[in-house]
Amino acid sequence: MTHPVRIIGSYLSPFVRKVLVFLDLKGIPYQIDPIIPFFGDDRFSQVSPLRRVPVLIDDKVTLSDSSVICQYLEDRHPTPALYPQDIVKRAEARWLEEYSDTRMAEVFIWRIFNQVAIGPAVWEEPANSDVVERAREQELPSIMDYLEQKMPSSGFIFGTVSIADVSLGAMFRNVMLSRITLDATRWPKTVYYLERVHSLDSFAKLFPIEHRLIRTPPRQHRAVLAELQVPLTKDSYAAESPRRGLMRT
Repeated sequence: MTHPVRIIGSYLSPFVRKVLVFLDLKGIPYQIDPIIPFFGDDRFSQVSPLRRVPVLIDDKVTLSDSSVICQYLEDRHPTPALYPQDIVKRAEARWLEEYSDTRMAEVFIWRIFNQVAIGPAVWEEPANSDVVERAREQELPSIMDYLEQKMPSSGFIFGTVSIADVSLGAMFRNVMLSRITLDATRWPKTVYYLERVHSLDSFAKLFPIEHRLIRTPPRQHRAVLAELQVPLTKDSYAAESPRRGLMRT
């Protein structure tokens, strides 16, 4: 059996979720240090110079970017393959991963989830409803319109589950945790595609954990996860007080 890798990062992060789903699909066990990156201590800065999550630590390397981590895991554990073998489809899958991690993250995480969840929980700052509403009414629709033309009528984007499905599914979970409902009459292919992706066991098994954590203050996350029998690391890179990140995205 593969020795567990160590993951640093919160279950509520779409980038951490992407890696956890990827690990599960690969059958690779993990232990997690479930910190929100703002609560990382000085040692955290050494393993993640940009103070971002996830971080992966195994017997060979320490990596701190979700896309780099997934590509590394694919190269080291090639079966089952989660990147299309065809070079054109593989490039398209990587583009959808990049689009998810950049443009979608800018809107879904920093315009919406940051306002309704991160700011109140970490910084005790009230949500700016104008920012959320603008993102929901003006920016989210353009993303949905773009994706709707990319979505298959059934199954997954490239036939079998790939990094594209994992990335998009992981990012959209934060929209749902922000209590935003996507219009199935306007974007039917995307909405039903997401239902298929999220019905995968690798995603579905995370939902009870996410729903519990979204209602729990960050300093109590480790205790709650211990109660849920999540495979926790023995020690943690957590600090008592949060600090602002070096980069917004």
